[in-house]
Amino acid sequence: MSDETRPLPRIRARGRSFLALVLSPEAELDDWLRGLDAQIARSPSFFVGKPIILDLGLLAGDAEGLAGLYPALLERGVRIIGIEGADPDWPALAGWDWPMGFEGGRAAGTVELPDEDAGDTPQPPAPPSGPSSALIVEGPVRSGQAIQNPDGDVVVIGSVGSGAEISAGGSVHVYGILRGRAIAGMGGQTGARIFAAGMKAELLAIDGYYMIAEEIDPALHGRSAQAMLEDDTLVVRPLN
Repeated sequence: MSDETRPLPRIRARGRSFLALVLSPEAELDDWLRGLDAQIARSPSFFVGKPIILDLGLLAGDAEGLAGLYPALLERGVRIIGIEGADPDWPALAGWDWPMGFEGGRAAGTVELPDEDAGDTPQPPAPPSGPSSALIVEGPVRSGQAIQNPDGDVVVIGSVGSGAEISAGGSVHVYGILRGRAIAGMGGQTGARIFAAGMKAELLAIDGYYMIAEEIDPALHGRSAQAMLEDDTLVVRPLN
């Protein structure tokens, strides 16, 4: 069969939603970076692995220290996936490795940055030392907290507040209302799942496949449900 008569392959595409944080630096940039350092010291895991969009709309093109802002953020482990609010032709940005921007995203409101050294904010439990162990959280996870266990499951005996995030190399189990973000299968485990006694999640993710709240079947809102991957698609099913 010649190339001209052979059937053309079907081109497959799939959608993927993601939640990115937007950082908006302000002048004076030295002071702003010191404030960022203080935030990272209070919550070292908050920016880890999160996609960041850098909004320069509050800065002028000749702002002092602007040229060194991008490398300073990279040194701090801030992962920048897009830049907006600035002209790439600004001389101060000439040396930047300008990432491809994203368009059409929907604003999700202000994210409350965690203050883990505050006296009234409980500290996240330490991850277990054994391999493939489950991390059990006794009690609720409050807004702004980030719980991570890249080596196994995370089990929450309580609810997960809006703005909180649970990340697991395995599955996520929430024996309460899940209002925050749940990320399972961080290490490429496609069989990981997310279980919630009450599904009201802001975002669900398994092995890099994302679903935001608006994409979850409204009929499952507040019900016992589980999220899983089926044919490279993230789906939410009732537990009962």
